[in-house]
Amino acid sequence: MKKQFVIILSLVVILGVILSGCGDSKNNNASSPAASPAESSTSPSSSEEPSDSVKLDPYKLVMVYPGGNPKDLKLVEEEMSKYLTEKINATIELKPIDWGAWADKSNLMFTSNDKFDLIFTAAWLQYNSNVAKGQFLELDKLIDQYGQGAKETLGPDWIKGSQVNGHNYGLPTLKEFAGAAGLLFRKDLVEKYNIDLNAINTMDDLTPIFQTIKDKEPGVTPLVQSLSLNLPGLISGYSLDYLGDSYGVVDPDSGDLKVVNMFETKKYTDAVQQMRKWNKAGFINKDASTIKDDQLYNVMKAGKGFAFAASTKPGKNAEMSTQLGVDLLQKDLIKPQTTTSEASGAMLAISRTSGNPERAMMFLNLLYTDQYLINLLDFGIEGKHYVKSADNVLDFPEGVTAQTSGYNPGAAWMFGNQLNTYLWSNEDPNKWNKFKEFNDSSTKSLALGFVWDPTNVKNEVAAVANARTEFSGAIQTGTIDPDKFLPQFNQKLKDAGLDKIIEEKQKQLDAWAQNK
Repeated sequence: MKKQFVIILSLVVILGVILSGCGDSKNNNASSPAASPAESSTSPSSSEEPSDSVKLDPYKLVMVYPGGNPKDLKLVEEEMSKYLTEKINATIELKPIDWGAWADKSNLMFTSNDKFDLIFTAAWLQYNSNVAKGQFLELDKLIDQYGQGAKETLGPDWIKGSQVNGHNYGLPTLKEFAGAAGLLFRKDLVEKYNIDLNAINTMDDLTPIFQTIKDKEPGVTPLVQSLSLNLPGLISGYSLDYLGDSYGVVDPDSGDLKVVNMFETKKYTDAVQQMRKWNKAGFINKDASTIKDDQLYNVMKAGKGFAFAASTKPGKNAEMSTQLGVDLLQKDLIKPQTTTSEASGAMLAISRTSGNPERAMMFLNLLYTDQYLINLLDFGIEGKHYVKSADNVLDFPEGVTAQTSGYNPGAAWMFGNQLNTYLWSNEDPNKWNKFKEFNDSSTKSLALGFVWDPTNVKNEVAAVANARTEFSGAIQTGTIDPDKFLPQFNQKLKDAGLDKIIEEKQKQLDAWAQNK
């Protein structure tokens, strides 16, 4: 499930982490605007496990990441453990945490000094903040000694692009190097009403489409939104450069490096105004400001929704069709953009509480070089959770669907080398080539490579994160009137210290631009 991400989810996570007294997130250096992997999906399936692996003491790895808890998780865990025992004399415990509970539970694990080895992180998920607090180990020496396969697979652009102050504290998922946003639509209803998705150029173009669904499909919500998957959050998130935390952004379309309040930008205000109109028209679910992503997906699985917002990339509709068991079509609403955060949009870090960082890095190395292991983690057990209809092409076994499968996490974007994973039968066989085209066509932010350090305004960052919780979710789903509440919201942010944050961020950005 990445970055493959979203403003309101970022809010929930930011608040949960900051309440423990942390600073906010900052971005990571990116050395190239359009990275390409050093190796493709044809990477060898075997890894360079240590030649003396038989001499290693047994060790149990614990990996923590956001996501659902599939019924057959333990079966997959057991198969991974058998394989890892042969490779690096390790077993593994997979510990998914629901996205909605991630902020509180992951923060509690840090503050309680829980013992675990690996944890998912991202630029939008407090990576830099946790680096600053010492929650993650520096990986440079570990990579050189035990992660050479991963380093070679990623190549220098990804390695450098995910660094903080010249050091790696997480290994990024090898995937797309740009971000976009749009909508996914039920294919059956698009075809039933002859809807031309190519004719959609603005959000206004969606209004008559949603009206048709509302009028002619009783019981179907035209646009299903959640606390984190909503159009204003995604559109602003992928059309503006957050500069690490969204508290002061740069608009790539402005042609300059002026840091502004995102919630006062035209892109944001236009989007929330449109959400309010749609909400009043009955196009949006009434519980949009409170439900979690899995609840949104359940609405789609049940056939009670028509469209939902998503971060997009080539083939996103096919991925989500497989995950939900519903045929979907995709329409991007903004062009792809590359910012510093894309290189660190999905990573695995090694916890400071790890009992064996060396073994954790050996495991990470396998996720980039061992095709069997990464596909076992991503898709489960062959013959039970999937069958191969051709070389490296998957389908569900007979009698199994996306809804009934015991293991269908939809999380390939989160781990290791995505370009070494199998494709589902409904996916474009040229998917990975289209990823490169997607990356190459992206707009490169003028602030690409800038790293925000919130240390000097950490108290203001905490206060702004706290103030942000009151209105943002309800405003972005159209639940409350932005004409009335957006000015109040912005004033609360200013009272909490937003202007001081923007001033400090502008100062750092100007210095970076002068010296780059």
